[in-house]
Amino acid sequence: MSYIRAEHLTKQYGSGDAAVMAIRGMSFEIQMGEFVAVMGESGSGKSTLLSVLGALNTPTAGNYVVDGLEVYDLGQDQRADFRREFLGFVFQSFHLVTYLTILENVMLPLATVKMSSKKKRALAEDALLLVGLNGKSHRLPGQISGGEQERVAIARAIVNEPPLLLADEPSGNLDTKTSREVMDLLQTLNEEGMTIVMVTHSPECAGYARRMLRISDGVLVEDIPLNGKDRYLECWSNGAVE
Repeated sequence: MSYIRAEHLTKQYGSGDAAVMAIRGMSFEIQMGEFVAVMGESGSGKSTLLSVLGALNTPTAGNYVVDGLEVYDLGQDQRADFRREFLGFVFQSFHLVTYLTILENVMLPLATVKMSSKKKRALAEDALLLVGLNGKSHRLPGQISGGEQERVAIARAIVNEPPLLLADEPSGNLDTKTSREVMDLLQTLNEEGMTIVMVTHSPECAGYARRMLRISDGVLVEDIPLNGKDRYLECWSNGAVE
């Protein structure tokens, strides 16, 4: 059984002449432990798709199943539980709370979890250790670099040890060197068993994945396997592939 199954997902905004179809009848499956890149031009529906996969944006039609759960058949409270237990989110904008320390930022997803403060702190420290920032836990976000802030965002996303990580342009605001460091980190998390679905406009970042979903005007147009820095991505980035 597939870990993730999307069946004819459709998302429409507005109605009548003002209706906009952001995603149109997308169907695909993702196995546990896969690293999947979602690519497409600006406005193609990438971020809308990710928000649907993150149980944040109810589709107009279609089904979305994760580990046997029909996600959009769940009530609002159950859906919140699903997000807390199954998902980690990494956004292009770091969304760190400026007046909280790095450690406190990482602990935020655990705020509603029933466990001791000592255990929450230990989990946050473990997450910071994993992303290489255990020595900076008491600094504020403004006291570290952009690349380090992205690492904090990743630590916050994985602190509750979710099986599925959703990343929206995780290296979009970073320079080339820092971007590669962040992608190396995501690759390591995937090698350790985490399922990752990543939206990106960068062929180089997509090259870290082992599979690519390419979408255009809300339609899934290709679903292809990748192998490292795939030749297909080199062609696509040079405009040889439409």
